Amino acid sequence: MKVSSKLLQAEQKSHYLDLATDAAKYRIYLMNDNVIRIRCTFDEQFADEASYTLTMTAWDDKMDEMMEDRRRVETLPAQYEDLGHSLLLRTDQLRVIVHKQPFAIEITDPEGRVLHEDLKERSYVKDNHGRLYHYSCMSDADHFYGFGEKSGHLNKKKRRLRMHNVDTIGYDSEHTDPLYKHIPFYIKFNGATQAATGLFYHNSYDSTFDMGCERSGYWNKYSYFCADGGELDLFFMYGPEIKDVVRHYTDITGKTMMPTRYSLGYMGSTMYYTELDRDADKAILNFVDKCKAEGIPCDGFFMSSGYTTGGDGKRYVFNWNHDRFPDPRAFIAQMREKGVALAPNIKPGMLLTHPLYPKFDEAGAYVKDAAGDKSETDRYWGGQASFVDFTSPAGRQLWKEHLKSSFIELGVTSIWNDNNEYEINNPDALCEYEGEKKEISALRPIMPNLMAQMAKEAIAEAAPNTRPYIVNRAGFAGIQRYAQTWAGDNNTSWHSLKFNVPVILGMGLSGVANQGCDIGGFFGPAPEPELFVRWVQNGIFQPRFSIHSCNTDNTVTEPWMYPSYTAYIREAIRLRYRLVPYFYSLLHEASVEGSPVMRPMVYEFQNDPRTWEESFDFMLGRSILVANVLEQGATARKVYLPQGSEWIDWYSRQRYAGGQTIELAVSLESIPMFIRSGAIVPLAPGLQNIQNDRVEELRLLVEPSEKASFVLYEDDGVTNNYKNGDYLKTTVQVDTGRDTNITFRREGAYASSVKSIVIELLCKEIAPVQVMLQGRKLPMFLDPKAWEAAEEGWYYDLELKTAKIKYANSIETDYEIGVRFDVKDLISI
Repeated sequence: MKVSSKLLQAEQKSHYLDLATDAAKYRIYLMNDNVIRIRCTFDEQFADEASYTLTMTAWDDKMDEMMEDRRRVETLPAQYEDLGHSLLLRTDQLRVIVHKQPFAIEITDPEGRVLHEDLKERSYVKDNHGRLYHYSCMSDADHFYGFGEKSGHLNKKKRRLRMHNVDTIGYDSEHTDPLYKHIPFYIKFNGATQAATGLFYHNSYDSTFDMGCERSGYWNKYSYFCADGGELDLFFMYGPEIKDVVRHYTDITGKTMMPTRYSLGYMGSTMYYTELDRDADKAILNFVDKCKAEGIPCDGFFMSSGYTTGGDGKRYVFNWNHDRFPDPRAFIAQMREKGVALAPNIKPGMLLTHPLYPKFDEAGAYVKDAAGDKSETDRYWGGQASFVDFTSPAGRQLWKEHLKSSFIELGVTSIWNDNNEYEINNPDALCEYEGEKKEISALRPIMPNLMAQMAKEAIAEAAPNTRPYIVNRAGFAGIQRYAQTWAGDNNTSWHSLKFNVPVILGMGLSGVANQGCDIGGFFGPAPEPELFVRWVQNGIFQPRFSIHSCNTDNTVTEPWMYPSYTAYIREAIRLRYRLVPYFYSLLHEASVEGSPVMRPMVYEFQNDPRTWEESFDFMLGRSILVANVLEQGATARKVYLPQGSEWIDWYSRQRYAGGQTIELAVSLESIPMFIRSGAIVPLAPGLQNIQNDRVEELRLLVEPSEKASFVLYEDDGVTNNYKNGDYLKTTVQVDTGRDTNITFRREGAYASSVKSIVIELLCKEIAPVQVMLQGRKLPMFLDPKAWEAAEEGWYYDLELKTAKIKYANSIETDYEIGVRFDVKDLISI
């Protein structure tokens, strides 16, 4: 075993500080004022930089040409002071202290508050099996969030978590570990100091986090990270707010890809249809028509892998079963005419009986055996298979060719990457690794990221101005740059409904803003009616909203499966569609800032201790608190409303002070939601299909009791023209005092489809007395029907205490709306 116990030498370079100890070498980069990189190797020298993951670097990297969104930065000078017992490096926000003996690294803020502290005498270790350890001190006030896709409650303190992609069909969302994603990143929030920090371990070997499970009386309380190989290459990020840490982490691994707008619609799916003996295409088209007949919006269909079934009953990627789909091109065109995008299921494992197997094998496109002589085979759906090696140029090229010929040239630009966990049991199987050769054990979680990248590239090559829609089941850090994700093959149960919520929230804190889970449950018997309704009511708030099933009782989970409950399903999905402008703007924010869409309460209210352990209530963006009913047979729901804001019931407009728990009566139609003070929420009433309908009336729900702003984002939703300025960002700012002023500032060249704007202004105490638009007085109406018939004006809804202001969206410059709240004295007139 090797342990760094003593600093032997420090050498300052132009961009980093090199350290030599009695067991390992270290290299410290001051990436910026808030981010520190620490590399540690127990080898003779550092390996060459070669990352498929990092989007922010300050060095030459072998993968630079592959990474189109990589940004090169200048580090801060790594100047240090020798204090005798330690070395000190400074940034504006941080102090990095390198203790000489025993060797350890400590990071504080300028006031000396400890943010990170290595466990002295045991900080960096390599054991006799080649495993690497990094031990960190922890305190009773620490809370740990993130870790990617993990089961259980949001706070992972006292958990041991394994990083390893695996196909976990029917998993327990409270206890099963690992799941499908491998994201070695976490956020530490210390309740005593109110400081949030992050650690990202840039290492794709299988690894484990122990967040205080292990205990020894000879040491301070500690957590540790253990990896099976590679380097200890860690990035430390400072907040002090959780949202700052998420932003810094997504600077390092990339922001969420700006999605197609239609991906926010309801995406139908089931394995059942594509397993029909014949005419599966007609079953899917009938599903789309049934949605329309039932008044249920639908914008896409995830097509399960039964469409690839060969004559022997086995699934062959890139193959179309012509008994089930006689004319794929015509079928795809019919779906598109109905406003429904088709996303075919694609798998990277190719059975030995696959007609294309020899072609890929001869090209060297598969992961090889340990000797590098022949393609490695392993268990897969239908028998033994080999796996496409996406670190091989030959593998990438062949894969893209067949994506184009089998799908993209037929009109498909939505790709569903499934079963891509790369469960290759031989850790010594060799990947091409751009000519350098490397074991699969070092690269396994990278493969699904590269698979998604190849789908993005193939669409860019075959349909250059089409924005891709890619969905991945597995992934590593940075998967958000390429794909929407979902939490795999969940179990059908009330338990899954509830605990899938913190699974999704943890992913959002891990940089993956665009994700969700299978609504209604994937694996198990059909959900009972109440469970199905509650799951849909919860699912409408997930960025990926898809009802998908593989029911074990020969049934199909469909929106109308229980006719007497269909009205609840319909109303929930219609609420989802009303929220589309809000969702789309939040995903634009994620593409710029890295912010999650579904946000844990602690993300928005980290100063309120009662949010630190909350796992099931969440914020949708900044403005909406969602407290779904997650318990069977519930007639009441307790909701804690965080302090620091006022809260308004979405439906009744009743106001509540923050810092209290309230209890609501609930029925089967209830979706408890609260508007936060300062909220600005854009809505699209009546939207039925995102692809075919034009949003001509935009409603803005505004709560003006505190100063706030929101960026409403619009573009065409399907092309890449937004990258060249064809977008419209409207910053809506609310300034409040005695009166309320709402300003609209625009940026971009996109011509909005919106013709009319309605502002629903929530009034706290009194009604307005006057509304001005660009200094012009708008007419006031007492009769709501007269207001509805007018092109502009306002009226006051006394029951909802809401002023409704309407005007044409024809103002071409920035503009302002002024709302006066003087008390009009009618008696003394």
